[in-house]
Amino acid sequence: MILYFVLFFPGIYSTGIGGGNEIAETISFSIVRELGRTLTYTIPSLALLWYIFPDKKGFSSLKQEKLQKRDFLPFAIGLPGLILIGLGISFLVSFFYLRYGLALPVKVEAPVSVLGWIVMAFSCLGTGYLEESYFRYYLLTKLEKQQPNVWIRIIFSTILFSLCHIFEGPWGIINAMLAGFFLSWLYDRFRSLHGIAWAHGAYNIFVYFIGGVV
Repeated sequence: MILYFVLFFPGIYSTGIGGGNEIAETISFSIVRELGRTLTYTIPSLALLWYIFPDKKGFSSLKQEKLQKRDFLPFAIGLPGLILIGLGISFLVSFFYLRYGLALPVKVEAPVSVLGWIVMAFSCLGTGYLEESYFRYYLLTKLEKQQPNVWIRIIFSTILFSLCHIFEGPWGIINAMLAGFFLSWLYDRFRSLHGIAWAHGAYNIFVYFIGGVV
């Protein structure tokens, strides 16, 4: 839990994305800001996580997570699943906005250059590995010793994961809750860090892509 409060709560690096502590209407893309966030937060945080877990073995624990063919199956299931969740939330947003006038969620703007897309893709993949390393690979495994009920472990991990997205507003929290539950189930089913990290990162790229064409 100390790691959670230090690295994630409550969307601790949202100022590097939205430009302030309050909920923004638009998340504009900046190469300098995104690269700075990746180099000063994502990579150091990921290195810290892998250094101190799972059993204080240091970076040697990485050897247990070599790429394997089995990693492609959770990716192939995970990415379409996350996209369907995102599209479902988008449908609900449109419905409630048109019918009840509820506020729209934060709009994500896409990069406007090739360099921007490269930086964005690298950032999204890094974020995918950072969040999946903690919320699924570490937290779900660690909780097995204290809580034998897999659904309680998944729910707990999902709640923490969704709170990290509080800066995205209510719809962002709901989307993170559904996505977190789905990714937790995938990890419990396949025990593949790479597969769900790829799916997570690719979905984030998809969000930027949609932001550029809509």
